[in-house]
Amino acid sequence: MNTTAADFGKVAVLFGGLSAEREVSLKSGRAVLDGLLRGGVDAHPIDAGHDVLAVLQAGAFDRAFIVLHGRGGEDGVIQGALESIGMPYTGSGVQGSALSMDKFRCKLLWAGLGLPTPAFVLLESEADLAAAQALDFPLMIKPAREGSSIGMARVENAGELEAAWNEASKYDSEVLAEQWIDGPEYTESILQDEALPLIRLETPHTFYDYDAKYIANTTRYHCPCGLPGEEEGELQQLALKAFKAVGASGWGRVDMMLDRNGKPYLLEVNTVPGMTDHSLVPMAAKVRGLSFEQLVWRILETSLESKQ
Repeated sequence: MNTTAADFGKVAVLFGGLSAEREVSLKSGRAVLDGLLRGGVDAHPIDAGHDVLAVLQAGAFDRAFIVLHGRGGEDGVIQGALESIGMPYTGSGVQGSALSMDKFRCKLLWAGLGLPTPAFVLLESEADLAAAQALDFPLMIKPAREGSSIGMARVENAGELEAAWNEASKYDSEVLAEQWIDGPEYTESILQDEALPLIRLETPHTFYDYDAKYIANTTRYHCPCGLPGEEEGELQQLALKAFKAVGASGWGRVDMMLDRNGKPYLLEVNTVPGMTDHSLVPMAAKVRGLSFEQLVWRILETSLESKQ
């Protein structure tokens, strides 16, 4: 696709927003905006509030680069709103965004297709905690429709389970209890149907939590990931299959783990991954030979493609 900056027209970079991930989105959005401007794109920052559609229409924008993390930006809401005014946008469409954001229904789909994912139980009330205990401890507890590890906790017993469920319920009425996988964590970045180099994450924290993702300097990122080429290729193909299964497209990231026996387990899909200085997609793109400016250009090109 031989595109020029003129082909994109006037671009709105949508960031910030109203979700629990607002602060991360502000950082990602500024980085994306700077990268587009360095590439000669006519890009403008838009902190997406309740009046975002009116702002976009008044500004006569040609397309939107979505850098909104979490609810309202990654769950199909802004995608549907942009379609209602006929404005092209980056990344996944309504269906792929909504299914990817909803970890419970995403895992239901994967399980139905026979794709490997940790055993799980949906917690909607205190009565569901007994079913979670039947999975055996330890467990991972997470809000079903949040990102950036917000509201997540590892639990070792019934008392910790109830406390973690109460905390996660502050973010979402639906909470996921998931079998704990004891092994290395990997993430696969996807760009225009291409699997970028796999990254292995290593943190001294109990798991790859918010602090490990965005604040700590103790997190280590291994890219190349250290796996034999054939095994990495198999994980890349699994990630692509999982990504396409939920209807995701354009760009994104699939997180997974290997257990002690090397069996892979799919965790979740991110359709608007972070683009900060700690973020994984830019890291994988760099190893692939793409500068940050080339990466955001390629992502912006996905706004020229039809949505599923």
